[in-house]
Amino acid sequence: MPPTLRKLTSRIGAFVDGVDLAAPADPSTVTALRHALDEHKAIVFDDVNLDNAGQERVAGWFGDLTTAHPNVPAADGTANVLAVDSETSKANEWHTDVTFVLNPPQLTTLRSIVTTPYGGETLIANAAAAYRDLPEPLRALADSLRVVHTNQYDYAHPAATTPERQEYDRVFVSTPYETEHPLVRVHPLTGERGLFIGGFAKRIVGLSNSDSADLLRIFQSYVTRPENILRWTWAPGQLLIFDNRITQHYGVDNYDDHPRRLNRVTVAGDVPVGVDGRHSEQRVGDASHYSKVLEVAA
Repeated sequence: MPPTLRKLTSRIGAFVDGVDLAAPADPSTVTALRHALDEHKAIVFDDVNLDNAGQERVAGWFGDLTTAHPNVPAADGTANVLAVDSETSKANEWHTDVTFVLNPPQLTTLRSIVTTPYGGETLIANAAAAYRDLPEPLRALADSLRVVHTNQYDYAHPAATTPERQEYDRVFVSTPYETEHPLVRVHPLTGERGLFIGGFAKRIVGLSNSDSADLLRIFQSYVTRPENILRWTWAPGQLLIFDNRITQHYGVDNYDDHPRRLNRVTVAGDVPVGVDGRHSEQRVGDASHYSKVLEVAA
């Protein structure tokens, strides 16, 4: 039986039922899930009963895994699991994962480990819908622009308030990375165009910092329109998978000092391509230790 999908909003998100994630990979099921991601951008599973190895195995259905992070060590002695833990970091700003490297992950999987009694939602935005919402003059401008992304960032939170968070920030930026990406990325499987920006986007090539900030703010405002967003409230034992190539996400810091932990596993991605067919270019750093480059068939 194929998976059963229930849409969560009109523009993004679907709940998946009828898939046993503990079972060996079935090619027809994996194909159906890939198609669901192409259409809905984010899919959610309930009562998954997975451990770290199980999450790695399911993520591996979609391709080779990255290591946990280019700079941050893996969790619990694993190679591929990053702890998204409120004790060390709160990524409470819109971003796409690891866009400061040449080939950011194609997919991100998040598994709930410790959930909060209130708040702590993950927001996911459809960057393709945002592109379609742009007025034609802004679409034409966006198509022509390139953006520098870097991990030397100001995105996660204001000043770190604990030694653990200060150490996390130090490690996160310990090796600098900088990559030039197209502002509009063409999805390699669907051909959709999406705004490829977010918290690691530092400046637009050829523009001053102030002009870059103004334009990025305008484009970002289309990504984060409420109608483009899935607001997912976590319960124990859930798995969320989203297409990192054409979404942004935000972990909402609205749960006071309650502990919150999600385990993240990401799948290696391709080098982004713009509307003009030009690929991204690495400027600073070598992240080959982090991720293989996915070769996407023409």
